[in-house]
Amino acid sequence: MAYDRIYLSPPHMSGDEQQFISEAFRTNWIAPLGNNVDQFEKEISTYVDSDCSLALSSGTAAIHLALRLLNIERNDIVLCSALTFIASANPILYEGAIPVFIDSEPETWNMSPRALERAIEHYRRIGVLPKAVIVVNLYGQSADYNEILEICCRYGVPIIEDAAESLGSMYHGKKSGTFGKFGVFSFNGNKIITTSGGGMLVSDDHDLIEKGRFLSTQARDKALHYEHSQIGYNYRLSNVLAGIGRGQLLHIEERVRKRREIFKKYKHALGSIEGIAFMPEPEHSRSNRWLTAILLDPSVLSTTPIELIDGMENFNIEARPIWKPLHLQPIFKNNHYFPHEEEQSVSAHLFNTGLCLPSGSSLTPVDQDRIIAAIKDVLSKKILK
Repeated sequence: MAYDRIYLSPPHMSGDEQQFISEAFRTNWIAPLGNNVDQFEKEISTYVDSDCSLALSSGTAAIHLALRLLNIERNDIVLCSALTFIASANPILYEGAIPVFIDSEPETWNMSPRALERAIEHYRRIGVLPKAVIVVNLYGQSADYNEILEICCRYGVPIIEDAAESLGSMYHGKKSGTFGKFGVFSFNGNKIITTSGGGMLVSDDHDLIEKGRFLSTQARDKALHYEHSQIGYNYRLSNVLAGIGRGQLLHIEERVRKRREIFKKYKHALGSIEGIAFMPEPEHSRSNRWLTAILLDPSVLSTTPIELIDGMENFNIEARPIWKPLHLQPIFKNNHYFPHEEEQSVSAHLFNTGLCLPSGSSLTPVDQDRIIAAIKDVLSKKILK
């Protein structure tokens, strides 16, 4: 029997996007900038309760601009979550700075405050205090910002909050993306809302956002001719794509609710299987559950994450491993890494035992039943330890 493909996290269009796209065509504002860009920035700021926003071509561009605005230079130390997509760290290399990776903690799967403090103290002792910390909110779950903020404030190290995956999430009642000096969102095609490709830099520092606006439009000085005294970038979001984002943002709370319902159904159906555990959500948080992530205990189950992913592929269902930690990536093999405990690498354990299940907000109950049945089928063909 041929099955339709079920993707991990496909775009979910509402139809409301078209009115804003049509406005861009009607007014002939097709090129970057225009009313949709201006309004999308204001609407994101209102939603997350941030003073100002800057619409950009990608979340990666937003991280890069944040580093530029913090005056990160060659050979500066920048700490970064280890368990994340490489886009969190690549912009550090753009500036010739040195990424140092921080392990996860078991409670949130995000940056370990314990490892973070040990890293900062190490560099303080040798006289090279880190210039910034990039904290990632993995799969929509906020990091423990109470502890992280206290540590970073004590040492005077600014935070860039990589909230690429966590729009709509909350921590102690405050929206994701608003805990650091800068917050970063991604609107890639697989995110909880999309512009097809795009990102946003948010901050309460109006002057820095305006400087970012200048840098993101090729750093053109005020002159009738084209005058440039600084290096700039072509990083702005187009007016057409911002229109897609405006239509998507109208439905952000619905998207969060649906993904949380999908997580809940997975947990109800699979949570009683010995050897399966789910990504935790501390009581003080609301994860948007961008992706439902599970762990397979190798002491109980003989099925590995890769075997389960391959088995689901036989049913035409896409699943993915947990992010491979950046300190294990070949490109970063010589970079320093601070584990949660001296002999405990939480991020490596999560990578070795975890996978992500299809979690798109357009997933139907029938399709989710099919996914659950496929998982149970694959597991049943392996002998329990």
